[in-house]
Amino acid sequence: MNGSEGGYHGRGGGCGAVRAIRGIWRWRHNPLRRTTDLCEAWLALGALVLILVAAPLVGVLVGGIAGDALQRSVREQRESHHPVVATVIRKSDRTPLDPDPETASGRDSHSRVLARWTAPDGTARRGTAMAALRTPDRGDHFTVWTDGQGRIVGRPLDTATAATHAVLAGFGTAAACAGLVEGTRRLLVWRMVRRRYDRWDQAWSQAGPDWGRTGTGS
Repeated sequence: MNGSEGGYHGRGGGCGAVRAIRGIWRWRHNPLRRTTDLCEAWLALGALVLILVAAPLVGVLVGGIAGDALQRSVREQRESHHPVVATVIRKSDRTPLDPDPETASGRDSHSRVLARWTAPDGTARRGTAMAALRTPDRGDHFTVWTDGQGRIVGRPLDTATAATHAVLAGFGTAAACAGLVEGTRRLLVWRMVRRRYDRWDQAWSQAGPDWGRTGTGS
């Protein structure tokens, strides 16, 4: 009973993994020790090391790579995106429907207008743009971001936002790695338990017919 109970407790979650790690020493010279008991304990120890060491390292690596790529994008956008002053010609009636409530609420203070502006290369441009004006009137000025030819583009990514995205990517990767390791450990333990039960069933099927007959002379 002690051997089976030890194996059962070693198959738990986080607390069970800690008990299994402590069980590595306890099972060393225990006469009731089974091979699967040690396997479960060493498997738990390996999973814990990977979760505490490997997963954070992978997260840092991915976060660093993502940070470098995002910061490079920030520099490129700063070089290619230019703020220019546009002048309102009239308010545009073509206001698109935005199904995203969060995005739509952010556009409450913006208006779609027909405007004119001068491109960085000196050419005059005219088109529809989103103005940060709640009630735009003819002649009002607002800032738009354009490329070198004067085409409207999005606001360039700022350094703080890029750093935040890189940190989130690192944390997400570390959490995913930890989940993968723990899921693999649980799957392997489940397979070992199933194999153990199958062996018990086979042993019982062989010993069952003779159960209780030993020494009876029958």
